[in-house]
Amino acid sequence: MAQQDRAIRTRRLILEAAASVFDDLGYDRATIAEVLERAGVTKGALYFHFASKEQLAMAVLDEHVLDIAVQPQKIKLQEFVDAGQVLAYRLRSDPIQRGAARLAVEQGSNHLDRKQSMIAWTRFVETMLNEARDRGEVLESVVVTETAELFVGAFAGLQLMSNALTNQADLSHRLTIFFEHTLPSIAVPVVLAKLKLDPARGAELDAALQGKALADAGVDVAVS
Repeated sequence: MAQQDRAIRTRRLILEAAASVFDDLGYDRATIAEVLERAGVTKGALYFHFASKEQLAMAVLDEHVLDIAVQPQKIKLQEFVDAGQVLAYRLRSDPIQRGAARLAVEQGSNHLDRKQSMIAWTRFVETMLNEARDRGEVLESVVVTETAELFVGAFAGLQLMSNALTNQADLSHRLTIFFEHTLPSIAVPVVLAKLKLDPARGAELDAALQGKALADAGVDVAVS
């Protein structure tokens, strides 16, 4: 078990190092040598988990969606909002999310299949919106697939603009404005009135999620 835990930690360390390299340099300029230097692992350890730079990049992109799991809410549309705000907050400093975001929208290299990341994120959003519709929270006129694609495309654009202007510092605020403009065309009025869109919510939710993850892992997070 200890060996398995060590392997999991090593894999995560390599992923985070690779993501930071992709964030700084982009896919084409990133090198395995730079990843090894930042991760502080041997070439054998890296190739045990990942056979190539492309595999590393695809693993980082996979984590882009898998890493976002918010706490269940009475209103499913609140979970939709929360997932967006948690991601917006993590894009400030989380290496996996920052690296994946650049890989997903970066232009240039044709060696990386970026569409799978966009498809996975769209399906993630579509699933939440479909559940919200089943609960009667979404207007009947809404085409869920198109709405999910709109959100993913808009978020990518907001992320690019925020990164260029403030290094993601104002992304949560920009996302809140987007929600304020679009949710009235999606949510039924009684649900819309109950949604919490505060841009500071992402930081609060992330702290709670991190605390829960530590508690589930048996780590004492009490402050003396």
